[in-house]
Amino acid sequence: MNMILLSVYDLSLAAGLILLLALLSFRMKLNVEKQLIIAAVRTAVQLVLIGLVLKYLFEQVNFWLITLLACIMLLAAGREVMARQHRHFAGGWGFGIGIISMFVSSFTVTVLALTVVVQPDPWYTPQYAIPLLGMLLGNTMNGIALGMDRLTTSAYEQRQIIESRLLLGETWSQAIADIRYNSMRIGMIPMINAMAAAGIVSLPGMMTGQILAGSPPVEAVKYQILIMFLITAGTGFGTLTAIWFASKHLFDDRDRLRLDRFKAKK
Repeated sequence: MNMILLSVYDLSLAAGLILLLALLSFRMKLNVEKQLIIAAVRTAVQLVLIGLVLKYLFEQVNFWLITLLACIMLLAAGREVMARQHRHFAGGWGFGIGIISMFVSSFTVTVLALTVVVQPDPWYTPQYAIPLLGMLLGNTMNGIALGMDRLTTSAYEQRQIIESRLLLGETWSQAIADIRYNSMRIGMIPMINAMAAAGIVSLPGMMTGQILAGSPPVEAVKYQILIMFLITAGTGFGTLTAIWFASKHLFDDRDRLRLDRFKAKK
C-alpha cells in the first residue's frame, strides 16, 4: 500500500474549516474565536518544530538529547496543568504538583513499557520513546488538570462545610474526603470513556494512523490496546498522586483550611 502524502493545499483546506468555525463563533458572540485561532496557530508551529527536532533525534539516537526533550515536554505539561485551572495554587505549588505527579506516573510507565514490553534496541530509541511519552503526558496532563480544578473549585465553594466538619473533630483527610474522591473520579473518567467507546464509537488515533500508513489492522489493534492500557494506567496513577498532594496542601499543620494557598485565574 502506497503512503498518501499531504500537500500544502490539503492542509489549507483543513485550516479553512478552523477559520469558518472562528467566524461562526464571532457571529454568534461565543467569544472563543481568538482562543481558537491562537490554538490552531500554536498547533501548526509546535508540530512543525517538533517534526524537525524528531528528524534530528531519529538520526542521532542520543540518550541525553532525548532526555532533554523529555524534560522540556514535562515542563510544558506542568505549565498547562496550572494554566487550565480556574483556581490554581499560589506560587509554584500548582506547577510543582503537576510536574511531580506526571513524572512519577508517565515517566515510570513509559520506561516500564520500553524496557519490558516493546523492548527496542536501545530501549530509549526515539521512534518509540518520544511518541509513547508524548501520548502518556498529554492524557495524564488532562486528567490531572481536570481533577485539580474540581478539587480547588469544590473546596472553595464548600469551604464552610469543610470548616464545620473540622470543628466537629474530623481530620483534614476526613473533612475533604468526598471532594477528593470526586476529583479523582473526574480526572479518570475521560480515559475510562475512551476505553469503553474504543472500536465501537471511535477508532483511536494511533490505530488510525497505523492503518493509514499501511499497517495490517490486526497489528494496529494490538498496539492500540497496549497504548490505551498504558495511557489509562499513567493517567490514573498521576491523577491519584496529584489529588492527594493537592488536597494535603489545602490544609496547614494544624488541619486548618488555607484558602489563601490558591487563587482564581484573572
